[in-house]
Amino acid sequence: MTTLKRFQYLILAAGLVLTSCSSDDDATQNLTGENNLRIEFDNSVNGDDLLLNSSTYTNSNGEVLTINRFNYIVSNFVLIDTEGNEYTYPKDDSYFVISEEAGLSEITLTNIPAGDYVAVRFGLGVDQEKYLQGAAGQGDLLQLAEETDMMWSWLAGYKFLNFEGSFTSPTVSETTDFKIHMGSHGSSLDNYKELTLELPTNALVSSTLSPIVHLAVDANQILDGNTKIVLSEKAVVMIDEVKSPQIATNAATMFRVDHVHNGENLEH
Repeated sequence: MTTLKRFQYLILAAGLVLTSCSSDDDATQNLTGENNLRIEFDNSVNGDDLLLNSSTYTNSNGEVLTINRFNYIVSNFVLIDTEGNEYTYPKDDSYFVISEEAGLSEITLTNIPAGDYVAVRFGLGVDQEKYLQGAAGQGDLLQLAEETDMMWSWLAGYKFLNFEGSFTSPTVSETTDFKIHMGSHGSSLDNYKELTLELPTNALVSSTLSPIVHLAVDANQILDGNTKIVLSEKAVVMIDEVKSPQIATNAATMFRVDHVHNGENLEH
C-alpha cells in the first residue's frame, strides 16, 4: 500500500470516529423535556423462571423448595446521570409492592427529566422516615400493603419481603411449610436496605424517549446469599434479631440489571 493511500485511510478512519462521537454528543445534547421510565422485575430462582405452586428448586443446602409466594417492597428511587447528578423521584410516590401472585411486576416512574442515566438507586423495604410519619402519612402504601399481605400490623410494621412455600431436605423427609417474613419491627430493628445498580446500557430519557430497565431478581439469594439460611433448622423466620438482618442483607443482593431498552415510548 502506498504512503498516500495509507494517509487517505487514516484521514477516513479519523473522520468516521469524529462523526460517531459527534453523533453521540448530539444525541445526548438533544435530550430535552421529560418522560416516563419503566422498571420491570423478572423474578427467578438461580437462573430458572419463578413459577408459583408448581416447579421445585434445590438450593445449596440440599433443600427442595416449592414457592407459593414471593412479594417485596421497593422504594425511594434515585436516577444517576453521566455527570453524577441525581434525580430523586418524589418520595410520596416512591413506594411499590412487587408481587408474583398478584401480577405486580412493573413500576412506572413518571415525569422523569431528560437525561443520560447510568445507574439507579433504590431501597428494599420502607425507611424509618416514612414509617415514623404514622398511619396518616402512608398514602396508598398502607392499603396496598394490607391487600398484598405485606404488613404484620401497624405497630409491628411492614413486611419488606414475604417469601413462602414448602420444602423437603436430607433431614426433613416430610413436606414442611416455610415462611420468611422480613422487615423492620417498629423503630427498634431497622432492616431497610439501599442498593445501587449500574446500567449496562445508559437509559436515555427525553420528550420522545421512554426507556425500560429490565431487572433480573433471583429469589435464591434469600437463602443462598452471603449467609446461608437453613430451613431445616428454622422454617419460620419473622421477628428474629439474628436471622432477619441476615435475610435483609441476602435479599439486597438479589437484584441485577439484565438489560435496558431505549426507544420512542416503547412497549415491551
